[in-house]
Amino acid sequence: MTRNGNVAPGVIVRTENLTKTFVGIEALKGLGLEVPEGAVFALIGPNGAGKTTAIKTIMNIFRPTSGHAEVMGVDSCALGCKQLSQIGYVSENQSIPEWMRVGYFLSYCKPFYPNWPDEEAAALIRLYELPLDRTIKTLSRGMRVKAVLASSLAYRPRLIVLDEPFSGLDVLVREQLVESILERTAESTVLLASHDLAEIESFASHIAYLEEGRLQFVEEMGALSQRFREIEVTLETAMDLPREWPDRWLNLEQSSVVIRFIDSRFDAQGSEADVRRLFSGVLNITARNMSLRSICVALAKKAKKEKSVR
Repeated sequence: MTRNGNVAPGVIVRTENLTKTFVGIEALKGLGLEVPEGAVFALIGPNGAGKTTAIKTIMNIFRPTSGHAEVMGVDSCALGCKQLSQIGYVSENQSIPEWMRVGYFLSYCKPFYPNWPDEEAAALIRLYELPLDRTIKTLSRGMRVKAVLASSLAYRPRLIVLDEPFSGLDVLVREQLVESILERTAESTVLLASHDLAEIESFASHIAYLEEGRLQFVEEMGALSQRFREIEVTLETAMDLPREWPDRWLNLEQSSVVIRFIDSRFDAQGSEADVRRLFSGVLNITARNMSLRSICVALAKKAKKEKSVR
């Protein structure tokens, strides 16, 4: 589905068995995903999960070791002027000519994009309060990001790719940037990688979770929020944890008569039935909604525990 609720017409980014190795280290392991046109598609996962590597390989900054990626139906290794003029790209460590003044930088970018409207660029300059006469090297991090965003949003790209764009920015600046991106890309697709899970939760339509270079799942944000619950069970008397429990239960913890765990495929009736089947003397069962950050923490704990017992 697109952000306006209509059926998305197709897939704008596709990867098949995408692998990237750096000096014997496999940073991406057979990544296969499809980004629907019109989605706000977020890549998330722990540090070193492969998010930035995935984006840079999709954008042909890195060449894949094996497999391939397509952007707008074109192999990413063959992206040309036609495709690049429809893509906006903003990266945390993006290299830009720091000696240029902001006004000259925007004028320099304009010829690369046939659909660049001067009035839209002027509106972004006013919105971001960009100092046109200052050199880029003298700008704060937040103002540098605004300058790059202005150069990437002015022509209303069909696809905007954001790699950790909000890192190190204060809350008000992040909120302004998110609002401006969504306002100006209502008919576009957004592909982003970010550690700012609270921000992502407020506007992402799809979540792709990576772990050690491998895709664990892709899911619509609403469905992901629906299937995860933090469960707290209160018993009449303390008892030992069962030796076996449903594999969807994560990170079981016990404190006297209280047992807590994460149900990763929550179903109100089925989950309660499993609790009452495995525990005697159940006094109360509480199921709490979880934030995206809490879900990611639970998944990271699960992965760490599994790794420790290998």
